[in-house]
Formats: sequence, structure tokens, C-alpha cells
Amino acid sequence: MNRKIQPIEGFQRNILDNLSTAVLLLDKSLCVLYLNPAGENLFHISNKRAAGIGLDKLMFVAPDFADRLHQSLENAQPIAEHQVSIRLGHERSITVDYMLSPIQLADQNDVLLMEISSMDRHIRIAREEKLLSEQNATRNVIRGMAHEIKNPLGGLRGAAQLLERELPDAGLQEYTQIIIGEADRLQSLVDRMLGPNNVPRKRSTNIHQALEHVRQLVQAEVSEGIYFNLDYDPSLPELMADPDLLIQVMLNITRNAIAALEGNGEITYRTRPQRHFTIGHQHHKLVLQTDIIDNGPGIPEDLQQQIFYPMVTGRAEGTGLGLSIAQSLINQHGGLIEVHSQPGRTVFTIYLPLETMDV
Repeated sequence: MNRKIQPIEGFQRNILDNLSTAVLLLDKSLCVLYLNPAGENLFHISNKRAAGIGLDKLMFVAPDFADRLHQSLENAQPIAEHQVSIRLGHERSITVDYMLSPIQLADQNDVLLMEISSMDRHIRIAREEKLLSEQNATRNVIRGMAHEIKNPLGGLRGAAQLLERELPDAGLQEYTQIIIGEADRLQSLVDRMLGPNNVPRKRSTNIHQALEHVRQLVQAEVSEGIYFNLDYDPSLPELMADPDLLIQVMLNITRNAIAALEGNGEITYRTRPQRHFTIGHQHHKLVLQTDIIDNGPGIPEDLQQQIFYPMVTGRAEGTGLGLSIAQSLINQHGGLIEVHSQPGRTVFTIYLPLETMDV
């Protein structure tokens, strides 16, 4: 028997709005009556725009799936399915669990409550936790190695300076200068591997101003064959961050993209909000997503899992430190960088929390 609920407003709506599970209300024609924020996030459409449109405009609805929806409504029977692949748009498929629950609103209209839990989200959270754990372990190993390397380097440099003072022949001092120079080079390399030690000086920061600063910097360096596409969400609030460190992150990623394009291609800067989003094990009510996209040859699949480790690079002339430092700086802000790459499209996604919600 259908159970009656009050219209989706007030207290009930507040509960639905704070769920991390996507929730849709559908009428008998399978048109959307309501879409909660998690659903907006999943389908990339607002509740206001989704209201009144058919479910088939949000996702591919196969005939057998439509039959199950109608069956659930007509028979007042809940239906659940697990690990089902659904297609959102032309190129986006995700794995979900879904639950169909027929209910009756206070005005006696029968509607279908559809709950969608993305399994991709759980996979992503597990992957992020693994990445953060590996990053911390790698950083600790590097710190230990740096300490063991820096001590003998200092001794080596000091001994070369003392030896230089005792050498009567200026020509022989060239050799001590080589020793001192190489010791300094290794010291600089170790410092860069460790990354910045300073605590971020956070203040109210506009992400678009930081991106525009980076774009202007690199456009002065690159050839005319590199084009920038800007896809900014002007409704995004400012975030508490160190703008200088954010600029360094975006500069490192953008310069990598430029190197991959080899003088010819497109780079896209895109910003979007994400609601009820988890970074590692921390749940956030609102997260800023910044994508830096290029249409270069892509990153080899076997390299993508290690791309943020120090000294890992796909270019002969690269140091393998830029992305490692970028990840470390974003981690200091409570965020994370992910990469997805295939030939013709590489996306570096930066997640930064805008507001934290305890769960």
C-alpha cells in the first residue's frame, strides 16, 4: 500500500537536500518533479531546469528499464538493482545501485521516488584515500633520504672550500669549484623534492583571478599555436587559500600541458561547484572543482598511477617534480588533484573544499 507524505518542502526537503544519494521524484509520465542537490551533481543540471522534463532527457532509458519504472508505480512495489551501468549523455557512463519506491503525495498523486547511489563515487573515494596514503608515505621516505643526503653534501662542500684555500694553483681551483657547484645543485634538487615547507597563508581568494594570472603568464611564453578556452562558473564563491601557492599549482600543470602540446593545441580552464563531495575520507558540503584540460597526446596508462610521485616524468627533459609539488600544495589546502587521460584529452582536476560539513 502506498504511504502518504507531505509535499517536498520544509523539513522533508531539507533532509533530501543534504543527502549524498541522488534522489528524483518522477510522475506517471516519468517526468521529473524534484531533483535534490546530489542529483543535480550527478546529472549536471539544476532542479529548476530539470523540473518537468522527461527522465530520458537526463539519462538513456532503455525500454526494459522504462518497463521496470512503470511496473513499480502500477504495482506499488519497490524495486532495487545493484551495480547497474547507466549512460548519462553521449560519453558518460557510470555504475550505480538504484532503488525505486512508489509513494503518494498529500494531493493523492502517485509518484516514484528514485534513489541512485553511484558506485563510481565509492571507487573514487577508495582511490583517493589510497593516493593520499601513498603520497604521505612517499613524502616521509623522501624526508628521511633528504636528511641523509644533505648532511654529507654539506660536509663535501665545506671540505672543497677548505681545499680551495690551500691550493696554490688557480687552475686547480676550477676542480674545487666544480665540486662546490655540483654539491649546490644536488642540494637544490633535494630541496625541490621536499617541496615548500611554509604553511599556506590563507586569505579570501578568487579562483578565476588566479587562473587568469597563470594564463597571462604562460601566454607570454608560448607560441601562437596554443589557444586557451575559458569555461568559468561566475557564481562560485571565493575560497580561503594561499593565492600564491594556487598560482604555482596551476602554473606547474599548465606548463606540463604546453610541453605535451609541443606548440600546437588547446588548453581549457573550467570551474564548477560540487555539492556533498568527499575528498579522501572528509565529506564537504561544497567543493570547488577546477579542470585544466589539454588535447595533447595523453599520458601513458602505466604512468598515470605514478604521475604525482617525485622524479616520475614522461619527458626526457623533465625533472618529475612539478606535479609532485602541486599535489603537495593542494594537500596542504585539504584538497586533491586527480588525472584522467586518453589520447586527445588529458584532464587534471583540482578539488578544493569551500565549506566543511561534519558527518
